[in-house]
Amino acid sequence: MPNTVVDVDRKPTAWRECGDSEQVAVFLHGLGGTRIAWGPNLVALSETRRVVAWDGPGYGGSDRVERADFAAYADRAAELIRTVSPDRPVDLVGTSFGGMISQYMTARNPELVRSLVLLCTSPMFGLNGTSPEDWRNARLAGLETFGSPGAAAPTILSSLAGPNAAHVVPEAVAAMERIPMEGMLDSLTTLTTHDSRSILRTITAPTLVVVGAEDDETPPSYAEAIVALMPNARLEVIPGAGHLLNLEAPDAVNAAIRNHWEYS
Repeated sequence: MPNTVVDVDRKPTAWRECGDSEQVAVFLHGLGGTRIAWGPNLVALSETRRVVAWDGPGYGGSDRVERADFAAYADRAAELIRTVSPDRPVDLVGTSFGGMISQYMTARNPELVRSLVLLCTSPMFGLNGTSPEDWRNARLAGLETFGSPGAAAPTILSSLAGPNAAHVVPEAVAAMERIPMEGMLDSLTTLTTHDSRSILRTITAPTLVVVGAEDDETPPSYAEAIVALMPNARLEVIPGAGHLLNLEAPDAVNAAIRNHWEYS
């Protein structure tokens, strides 16, 4: 019988979980996600882990942080980890913005992390020369045009999916529809300050960096840059997939994560 998915609506952080293993895995979604963004991963990976997927600060059922910076997001993630796994370190998985938060959380609290998986993320905002101000202003203009993250979701997420992944957009849209505007604005402000290059060398947890070969938002070169800076990291590139990687190629992502957990 498959494990049951349970929603836990606590404050300050709400989450969805599945599985009853003593070993916990915590999943941090991306900028346009919420706890439901791990649809094809949660139950599949709960065979060997109690899988916990959060609503990030200001997203879904979770409270906003008092200040919008990576330290505050990392501290909120650490608080959740201590709540759901008080006696042992977790396997931490983060995608995109959640992968950025995972880097800071692990550097600040290495004792909380047994292994790390970073999906479709980067070591620095603007690694390709993108202006933080221009990027943020473009997204604010889009949100203003549509009126809410949910209304903007189909357009934004369609641009992030790989060439053969239109079918996953509705699932991603459902997750983004749960994001209040205030929470989205906080995360947009925070994301443009990202630069973890100075801390990546300090992260010694076994790390798997995964990216879709067709990801234009955080391309394989970004993943390569992360691996080059980390002492205990390896790279896996998944063919044919874009930025919505865990939805576009769930079997490949799940297999990569399972393998990493087994050998970490």
